[in-house]
Amino acid sequence: MNVKQEVSVKKVIKDAEDLFGGFYCSEAVVSSIRSNFELDIPEEVIKMASGFPVGIGGSKCLCGAVSGGVLALGIFFGRSTPNDPKVKKLMELTKELHDWFKVANGKNSLCCRVLTREFDMIKAEHKEQCTLFTGLVAGKVAEIIIRELNLKNLDK
Repeated sequence: MNVKQEVSVKKVIKDAEDLFGGFYCSEAVVSSIRSNFELDIPEEVIKMASGFPVGIGGSKCLCGAVSGGVLALGIFFGRSTPNDPKVKKLMELTKELHDWFKVANGKNSLCCRVLTREFDMIKAEHKEQCTLFTGLVAGKVAEIIIRELNLKNLDK
């Protein structure tokens, strides 16, 4: 898979935030990573993220942005053959994302129900928070990819 060697994390964040609204959080994360890293993979990978929003299909469990982040990391570091040991690295990276987001969101949770409990789901405050979380996750995923693949962050 070809990967762009120089990426702006700030642009990844902005693109993910801009996509949120037309796309759900998980789709926006995957789409932003795919386009900013100029991955030569089908646009259909975004479809894989379509069932994760609002805590997996609206169940309000795991934050959809985090689910999209896990999917995006899997594109780079996942396996496609049984018993491939590289899955261990992916597990480390997805745990890193999980643990980081739990702290970064200020609510010590990854549960959509907890993250959005004080909001009416149709109010602007809810959308503002989820837009922020979508950008945060996309940015962290980009930072992990850049670090692990020894790419250049154009913002530094």
